[in-house]
Amino acid sequence: MLLLLGDQLIRDPGIAVFELVKNAYDADSPDCSIKMTKVSDKIAGRIVVEDSGTGMDLDTVTKVWLEPGTDYRMKQREDGFRTPGFHRAPLGEKGIGRFAAHKLGLRVRLTTRKKGQPEVHADIDWQQFEQKTYLSDIPVSVTERKPEVFTGARTGTRIEIMRLRNDWTRGMVRDVSRAVTSICSPFQTSDEFRPQLIMTTHDEAAWLHGLLTIEDVRDYALFHASGRIDADTFSYQYEFTPLPAMVERVQSRTRDDGKARLQSRQGRETKLLDLRQHSIGPVEIQLSIFDREPQILALGVTDKKGLKDFLDNVGGVRVYRDGIRVYNYGEPGDDWLGLGGRRVNIPTGRISNNLVIGAVSLDLSQSRDLVEKTNREGFVDTPAYSLFRDAVLRSIEQIEAERNQDKARIRQAYSKGKFREPVLADLSAVREVVERKNLKEITPYLDRIESDFTAIRDRFLTSASAGLSLTIVIHEVEKGIANLEKAAKEFGAAPQVTSMARHLAELVEGLGALARRSGESREKATALVRAALFNTELRLEGHSIAVTRNLREDFEAKCSKRLLVATLMNLIDNSIWWLDNKWGPRSKAGVKKIYIGTSDDFGEGPAIVVADNGPGFSDPPEFLVEPFMSRKPDGMGLGLHLADQVMKVQGGKLLFPDADDVTLPADFDGAIVALAFGGAKWSA
Repeated sequence: MLLLLGDQLIRDPGIAVFELVKNAYDADSPDCSIKMTKVSDKIAGRIVVEDSGTGMDLDTVTKVWLEPGTDYRMKQREDGFRTPGFHRAPLGEKGIGRFAAHKLGLRVRLTTRKKGQPEVHADIDWQQFEQKTYLSDIPVSVTERKPEVFTGARTGTRIEIMRLRNDWTRGMVRDVSRAVTSICSPFQTSDEFRPQLIMTTHDEAAWLHGLLTIEDVRDYALFHASGRIDADTFSYQYEFTPLPAMVERVQSRTRDDGKARLQSRQGRETKLLDLRQHSIGPVEIQLSIFDREPQILALGVTDKKGLKDFLDNVGGVRVYRDGIRVYNYGEPGDDWLGLGGRRVNIPTGRISNNLVIGAVSLDLSQSRDLVEKTNREGFVDTPAYSLFRDAVLRSIEQIEAERNQDKARIRQAYSKGKFREPVLADLSAVREVVERKNLKEITPYLDRIESDFTAIRDRFLTSASAGLSLTIVIHEVEKGIANLEKAAKEFGAAPQVTSMARHLAELVEGLGALARRSGESREKATALVRAALFNTELRLEGHSIAVTRNLREDFEAKCSKRLLVATLMNLIDNSIWWLDNKWGPRSKAGVKKIYIGTSDDFGEGPAIVVADNGPGFSDPPEFLVEPFMSRKPDGMGLGLHLADQVMKVQGGKLLFPDADDVTLPADFDGAIVALAFGGAKWSA
């Protein structure tokens, strides 16, 4: 039974070595060596794990180390015990770490010495457990003796493992080497505890040649970030460091004041992620993100294949508690944050495990609600763990948004030409050739191609805008139906119920207009604003948002009413989300505010301005309108991109003015967006 437990609780040799090294950490040792000798031959092979920690006396060996499932370490953690030397809290808690030695070999010799005590020697033959029914029948030799290993004032523990369970291969040794180097956080600056793997024979030592370490590759990472989650807020620093060969085209960039309130989508609603709901404590996050584009690697990476192989095997986001790794997070095949699935949907805007080396660090004493599984495969799936995982993922999304800005600058710097509008730019070039060569008979065909392409582009643009509005439509109609049902139950056949039913019918009719075809017509700006506000009225009320209107001045523009109303609704929807992000979904009425009105402050023409008192924009305008760029959880990043495209099609421009560039009431210090219509005329 004990042998079966050992096999089930310790999955592979890498975990076994990790468990033994963790015992050295708990023993307050500054170091731990793992020496492997002739391990390719399981009969002659030997593995020795040794530390210079506090060691054990006879009583501890017999009553703790030799007793399966003891709660010795768990009691220490509950009592707030800290080691005297390095002030460490014990990592072990279930008393199963000693099974790690059995996972590696069938014969184990333990030598240990506590300060001021004799040396204790124990000899265990695990094969005896296969032949005996009762533990009391198994001979385990435990003796005290004059120090032979830990002589003088030395203390510590040495575990010698023989009769190995496997003939070790090059791949197994390299896997264990990776496991050993990953035990401590790669971002740890102190050398308080560093385990070391030593191959004692020349032939087997060659197995580790060419094995890259994180220190070898970190300089190739272009994007670096560090941050901290406190309660519901992620504060971070970010740095873009181009390779030396890139600095002439792309400048480095740093941001020291990044801050975001963390929210997660649940269906169509959003939920604030507050770590104070459980005993999780503050969470530190550090990331080094790489660019695997061949064109970028060619600018300074000599061993391109080595770097790619390293990231394939070692890349990912690992979890550390008190500086020591929590398995199985970050192992190949373990995508605990779901990074891979997100990248499938938006490949250029998301990172995957083979693009990042990351560390998520926890404080053991403050993260008691995160409980490790006995089989060393992560934390138990509890509400606390779900909250922790979601908060980490949403924080990484903020770093992705920063990285995407610099990725766009890299693409622009190394693209073969300036930005060209697809098809139309090519047609323009063809027209120049046609005119130069006097090929007039081709012109009608070019006109037809341009006309048909423009119609197709506008049709798809309309569909995309309507698609983004669908969520708003569902929100509004559901809210209206709920209000109508509530009123009918309270008032019966009263005038209020009739009024609400009429409002809902008009609302559905107005929203239905978004799905019907409509060409361009001359529309008053105030009519567009009123239509958008009417369509979002119930949602604004449901979120307790006060709306300030400034429609004293009006202008008329030739445009698609459907596209413009949908665009305004999407801008309002953005403001609602970010207002909830800053002030909370249940803040008092009047705290959250949206402004919408006409303005003559812009040289681009008369404009409709939408502003709020939310957190404002964190990114430059050229980045805001990039497709698939979003700071919302699971955001598609299409809203402002489509708004920008819609305004271009209408002959106008989407603007992001500063507060000093537009006349606004004093309270509106958040996001400001303007739809400027070139050629529009102010009403008399």
